[in-house]
Amino acid sequence: MSAAMMLIIAVLMLGLGLALTVDDFRRVRHHRPTIAVALVCQLLILPIACFGIVTLFALPPVAAVGMMLVAAAPGGPLAGLYSHLFGSDVAFNLTLTAVNSVLSVFTLTIITNLSLDHFLPDEDGIGLHGREIATIFAAVLVPIAIGMSVRTRRPELAARAERLFRIISVLGLGLFVLAGLLTNGSDLADNLTSVSPAVLVFALVSLTIGYAAGRITRAGRRVSIAAGMEIGFHNAAVSLSLALGISDDFAIAVPASIYGFAIMIIATAFGFLIRRLAPGEPAPVNRPPRPCQEHRAP
Repeated sequence: MSAAMMLIIAVLMLGLGLALTVDDFRRVRHHRPTIAVALVCQLLILPIACFGIVTLFALPPVAAVGMMLVAAAPGGPLAGLYSHLFGSDVAFNLTLTAVNSVLSVFTLTIITNLSLDHFLPDEDGIGLHGREIATIFAAVLVPIAIGMSVRTRRPELAARAERLFRIISVLGLGLFVLAGLLTNGSDLADNLTSVSPAVLVFALVSLTIGYAAGRITRAGRRVSIAAGMEIGFHNAAVSLSLALGISDDFAIAVPASIYGFAIMIIATAFGFLIRRLAPGEPAPVNRPPRPCQEHRAP
């Protein structure tokens, strides 16, 4: 992988680490069943579902690999924002993001290599091998640890730096995407119409499976919506960086590019639909205390 792509991934992970604390990992014990089911959904069920979708829509091999990279990516930073907008448990989002970001180091490499072996078996020299895997470990885990350390010691500095790093990473990715568009415009147009339907279906499936994870474990409406948003919002920036780093064919980055925009629209519609079909749990009734009655002696 190119040094530029790994640098962008490191910046993205540093920005994520600046938003996390140790308490985000400790809160796992409060929602153990839901966290466990959500992780199984995101790390196992969704990649399988994505494989079925790309097979059903008969995507070109390079675009199919790009879709699998989206499925392998951890939750995106917008999940917490959408959870907040629709009245769900944002703390649950942070907890699931913290755990999934660490585990994604393993799942990203496994799913990437399996996808390349299956869809592009004749392509030699691409993929994640020993050196690339070690580099991804360093580019993901070390920046997260540094960001969390800064958040613990200097929370105000971390809050300002998080926004800055997010802007820097978006600008960096934007430059790479723009360069790809200028040099591969015709290839993008050819893949856009064939990839878009598969991306839209996968986005809806991701949100639905995440919401179902909360309902299956009876975690309540707020946690269920948070799980739906967290699992639905795959980090398109990470999958886009990884895609551009392992192949020179810009078609591999098309699914992540489309997903980054499509998920915001679909998640908005999904949130309003859930609020309509599953109204919030009734709040406890706070009755005024009964006045104390004086006990008079007969």
